[in-house]
Amino acid sequence: MQLNTLKSSTKRNVPEPVGRGGKRGKTSGRGGKGQTARAGHKIRPEVRDLIKKLPKRRGHGKNRARTVRSERINYAVVNLATLETAYAAGETVSPASLLAKGLVRREKGRAPKVKILGTGELSKKLVIRGCVLSDSARKALGVTDSHNV
Repeated sequence: MQLNTLKSSTKRNVPEPVGRGGKRGKTSGRGGKGQTARAGHKIRPEVRDLIKKLPKRRGHGKNRARTVRSERINYAVVNLATLETAYAAGETVSPASLLAKGLVRREKGRAPKVKILGTGELSKKLVIRGCVLSDSARKALGVTDSHNV
Protein backbone atom coordinates (compact mmCIF):
# COMPACT_ATOMS: atom_id res chain seq x y z
CA MET A 1 0.00 0.00 0.00
CA GLN A 2 1.26 3.42 -0.89
CA LEU A 3 -0.02 6.92 -0.12
CA ASN A 4 -0.99 7.60 -3.74
CA THR A 5 -3.24 4.50 -3.83
CA LEU A 6 -5.34 5.44 -0.78
CA LYS A 7 -8.95 6.41 -1.42
CA SER A 8 -11.43 7.96 1.00
CA SER A 9 -14.40 5.77 1.94
CA THR A 10 -16.67 8.81 2.28
CA LYS A 11 -17.32 11.47 -0.33
CA ARG A 12 -15.98 14.95 0.43
CA ASN A 13 -18.98 17.13 1.26
CA VAL A 14 -18.30 20.71 0.24
CA PRO A 15 -21.12 23.22 0.69
CA GLU A 16 -22.15 25.00 -2.48
CA PRO A 17 -21.00 28.64 -2.52
CA VAL A 18 -23.86 31.11 -2.25
CA GLY A 19 -24.11 34.67 -3.51
CA ARG A 20 -21.87 34.48 -6.55
CA GLY A 21 -24.45 34.26 -9.31
CA GLY A 22 -25.03 30.82 -10.81
CA LYS A 23 -28.06 28.66 -10.14
CA ARG A 24 -29.46 30.45 -7.12
CA GLY A 25 -30.33 33.62 -9.04
CA LYS A 26 -31.47 37.10 -7.96
CA THR A 27 -30.74 37.39 -4.23
CA SER A 28 -28.81 34.08 -4.12
CA GLY A 29 -30.42 32.84 -0.94
CA ARG A 30 -29.75 36.03 1.00
CA GLY A 31 -33.38 37.15 1.31
CA GLY A 32 -34.31 40.75 0.58
CA LYS A 33 -32.37 43.99 0.47
CA GLY A 34 -30.70 46.14 3.06
CA GLN A 35 -28.77 45.34 6.19
CA THR A 36 -29.45 41.59 6.23
CA ALA A 37 -28.37 41.13 2.60
CA ARG A 38 -24.84 42.39 3.27
CA ALA A 39 -21.84 40.26 4.12
CA GLY A 40 -20.89 40.25 7.79
CA HIS A 41 -24.16 41.90 8.78
CA LYS A 42 -25.27 42.27 12.38
CA ILE A 43 -28.54 43.70 13.57
CA ARG A 44 -27.75 46.75 15.64
CA PRO A 45 -28.61 46.34 19.36
CA GLU A 46 -31.11 49.20 19.34
CA VAL A 47 -33.02 47.57 16.48
CA ARG A 48 -32.97 44.22 18.29
CA ASP A 49 -34.44 45.88 21.39
CA LEU A 50 -37.26 47.37 19.29
CA ILE A 51 -38.04 43.93 17.84
CA LYS A 52 -38.15 42.38 21.32
CA LYS A 53 -40.71 44.97 22.47
CA LEU A 54 -43.20 43.99 19.75
CA PRO A 55 -45.94 41.78 21.23
CA LYS A 56 -45.83 38.16 20.12
CA ARG A 57 -49.19 36.86 18.94
CA ARG A 58 -48.96 33.12 19.30
CA GLY A 59 -51.20 30.78 17.37
CA HIS A 60 -52.46 33.41 14.97
CA GLY A 61 -52.06 31.92 11.53
CA LYS A 62 -53.49 33.03 8.20
CA ASN A 63 -57.03 32.12 9.20
CA ARG A 64 -57.49 33.13 12.84
CA ALA A 65 -60.80 31.27 13.21
CA ARG A 66 -59.14 27.98 12.29
CA THR A 67 -55.90 28.44 14.23
CA VAL A 68 -57.05 30.01 17.49
CA ARG A 69 -60.28 28.04 18.01
CA SER A 70 -58.57 24.66 17.90
CA GLU A 71 -61.01 23.00 20.34
CA ARG A 72 -63.93 23.57 17.94
CA ILE A 73 -65.41 20.37 16.48
CA ASN A 74 -65.72 20.37 12.69
CA TYR A 75 -68.82 18.40 11.75
CA ALA A 76 -69.60 16.84 8.40
CA VAL A 77 -73.10 18.13 7.63
CA VAL A 78 -75.97 16.19 6.04
CA ASN A 79 -79.45 17.55 5.27
CA LEU A 80 -82.75 15.74 5.94
CA ALA A 81 -83.50 15.86 2.20
CA THR A 82 -80.30 13.84 1.55
CA LEU A 83 -81.33 11.23 4.13
CA GLU A 84 -84.77 11.01 2.46
CA THR A 85 -83.24 10.05 -0.88
CA ALA A 86 -80.40 7.84 0.39
CA TYR A 87 -82.11 5.71 3.06
CA ALA A 88 -85.07 3.34 3.09
CA ALA A 89 -87.61 3.29 5.95
CA GLY A 90 -86.32 1.71 9.18
CA GLU A 91 -82.62 1.93 8.28
CA THR A 92 -80.04 3.18 10.78
CA VAL A 93 -78.30 6.50 10.08
CA SER A 94 -74.82 6.59 11.62
CA PRO A 95 -71.48 8.14 10.64
CA ALA A 96 -70.30 4.72 9.40
CA SER A 97 -73.41 4.17 7.24
CA LEU A 98 -73.18 7.71 5.83
CA LEU A 99 -69.54 7.01 4.95
CA ALA A 100 -70.46 3.70 3.30
CA LYS A 101 -73.12 5.44 1.17
CA GLY A 102 -70.61 8.16 0.17
CA LEU A 103 -72.53 11.04 1.77
CA VAL A 104 -69.59 12.13 3.98
CA ARG A 105 -65.81 11.91 3.60
CA ARG A 106 -63.27 10.24 5.86
CA GLU A 107 -61.58 12.53 8.35
CA LYS A 108 -58.08 11.53 9.50
CA GLY A 109 -58.69 7.99 8.24
CA ARG A 110 -61.99 7.37 10.07
CA ALA A 111 -65.67 8.26 9.96
CA PRO A 112 -66.20 11.95 10.82
CA LYS A 113 -68.46 13.51 13.45
CA VAL A 114 -71.78 14.16 11.71
CA LYS A 115 -74.38 16.88 12.20
CA ILE A 116 -77.81 16.53 10.61
CA LEU A 117 -79.38 19.79 9.46
CA GLY A 118 -83.11 20.42 9.07
CA THR A 119 -83.17 21.40 5.37
CA GLY A 120 -85.80 19.39 3.53
CA GLU A 121 -88.53 16.97 4.58
CA LEU A 122 -88.24 13.46 6.02
CA SER A 123 -91.31 11.24 5.51
CA LYS A 124 -89.73 7.90 6.60
CA LYS A 125 -88.96 6.58 10.07
CA LEU A 126 -85.17 6.31 10.46
CA VAL A 127 -83.03 5.28 13.43
CA ILE A 128 -80.36 7.95 14.01
CA ARG A 129 -77.29 6.98 16.05
CA GLY A 130 -74.03 8.80 16.79
CA CYS A 131 -75.07 12.02 15.03
CA VAL A 132 -75.74 15.50 16.37
CA LEU A 133 -78.96 17.21 15.31
CA SER A 134 -79.40 20.91 14.66
CA ASP A 135 -82.35 22.73 16.25
CA SER A 136 -84.28 22.79 12.97
CA ALA A 137 -83.68 19.04 12.43
CA ARG A 138 -84.83 18.33 15.99
CA LYS A 139 -88.08 20.23 15.36
CA ALA A 140 -88.64 18.45 12.04
CA LEU A 141 -88.12 15.03 13.67
CA GLY A 142 -89.89 15.91 16.93
CA VAL A 143 -86.91 14.95 19.14
CA THR A 144 -85.85 16.54 22.45
CA ASP A 145 -82.26 15.23 22.91
CA SER A 146 -79.69 16.28 20.28
CA HIS A 147 -76.98 13.65 20.93
CA ASN A 148 -77.31 9.98 20.01
CA VAL A 149 -80.94 9.87 18.95
